[in-house]
Amino acid sequence: MKEKIREVIFGTSTKAGRTFDVVLLVLIMLSVGVVLFESVPSWSVKYELEFFYAEWVFTIIFTIEYMLRLFVSKRSWNYAKSWWGIIDLISILPAFISPFISGYTSLRAIRALRLLRIFRILNLNRFTSESQALAHSLRASYYKIMVFFIFVFMMMVLTGTLMYVIEGGANGFNSIPESIYWAIVTTTTVGYGDITPVTELGKILASLMMITGYVIIAVPTGLITVEMSKYKDDGAKDNLCDSCDHDNPFGSIYCNQCGKEMLNG
Repeated sequence: MKEKIREVIFGTSTKAGRTFDVVLLVLIMLSVGVVLFESVPSWSVKYELEFFYAEWVFTIIFTIEYMLRLFVSKRSWNYAKSWWGIIDLISILPAFISPFISGYTSLRAIRALRLLRIFRILNLNRFTSESQALAHSLRASYYKIMVFFIFVFMMMVLTGTLMYVIEGGANGFNSIPESIYWAIVTTTTVGYGDITPVTELGKILASLMMITGYVIIAVPTGLITVEMSKYKDDGAKDNLCDSCDHDNPFGSIYCNQCGKEMLNG
């Protein structure tokens, strides 16, 4: 019986295991929805009793599920301290803490992290090679991006200081940090509008910052794209299997002809 329960709870290759995970995901989404809707003042007052019962029904279900996982695990402590074990635990703790300590009610939404189990259900490890390519590109462009951000930071400081000198406190630019905040908001094209230049020279500088913002946003994307292109070109040249010399698609981890692990995949 213990083996059958373990196969259902931890298995994703069987029909029963996949059904269990799908039902669990639906329950998680419903429980998160309860927490989100409960935060709406008018609904929390009108449906207070319904939200209370629904929350505790979900909490009891997830608590039983967590205890079952501990029970059927071959090494319960290893599961308890694993990534999934910690997420499962912290998803039920806030519900037990909230009646005694105020302010912890909204933490129940943290159980949305359990939706990450969808990666196991959909078997998304097929995209491992693509994620490796992206990670490699990010590492390769790390220093270039850091230098770029340092340059952007210096530009924000200089522009904010200049705007502080041009506009001054009379026009809302009360300090250099507040002016730097305006420079960041303007360059990123967010434009909250809480601080706006009034003088002609200030408007000209603001216009230049807006135009420059489009260039600044595009640069990191270009740097990463170049590294991804290089990674793909390098992988395409060395994509022959060492065992059978079969030419495999880019990013292959195993040869699709003989099944041997690709050393350069």
